[in-house]
Amino acid sequence: MNKPTADDEAAIDATKAPLMDHLIELRRRLIWSVLAFMAAFLICFYFAKPIYGFLTEPLYEALKSEPSRHMIATGLTETFFVYVKVGMFAGLCLAFPVIAAQLWMFVAPGLYKHERNAFLPFLAATPFLFVLGAAFVFYIMLPNAIRFFVSFETHGGNGTLGIELQAKVSEYLDFVMTLIFAFGLCFQLPVLLSLLGRVGIISSAQLRSMRRYSIVGMTAVAAILTPPDIFSMMSLLVPLVALYEISILCVWLIERDRAKKDAAKAATS
Repeated sequence: MNKPTADDEAAIDATKAPLMDHLIELRRRLIWSVLAFMAAFLICFYFAKPIYGFLTEPLYEALKSEPSRHMIATGLTETFFVYVKVGMFAGLCLAFPVIAAQLWMFVAPGLYKHERNAFLPFLAATPFLFVLGAAFVFYIMLPNAIRFFVSFETHGGNGTLGIELQAKVSEYLDFVMTLIFAFGLCFQLPVLLSLLGRVGIISSAQLRSMRRYSIVGMTAVAAILTPPDIFSMMSLLVPLVALYEISILCVWLIERDRAKKDAAKAATS
């Protein structure tokens, strides 16, 4: 890490405040975050039916050859709370930029200038990678997984009872939203490892030496988070391995940049 300059120290001293002032600032940021989430929730709850239609599109595509197929609700209040869940899920996604900005505005005054400059690219990459992970699971993994499981339906006859999918709406949406969050978080791997490399906790050489163990760990994570079929597991495992390799490259680039700066300082001193 770069050592703070005299200007950095002066900037930090200027932002020092009593504990009560920090608590008041934290409360203000939390209030703005909650208000942003509530406003986003109300907007998304109003549009809950179109959002529900979007989230159920992979299942619709798998069953569209049979127009009579539909999902079921087994409780009187289930449909209402499904729309509440949809509104909360979409509202959290919509309000995330505001919540992240409030978090940054609370933390940033306590960082040196070079630390703020170092963290900003990672802060910008976080939502992009989350959206990338969510899009990957929704448009690639989920449609194929649904077709795989629907293929096990059986038709009755000849003394046997058929098996037909009658998906419960709350269970289906819980399944989809869990996968979206899981894939979105897993795609944060380059951000996490690059940050650790930035602060000097890990190095690219350590990541390379731990590659085999990391792949075993990622395989376990993929097996836990995805449905119990090999395609779904590989759909998460392959991107995770690729992201791990990208993380090694990112950490190596950070180390190279740090070495160049240290060499330049040594040459001028």
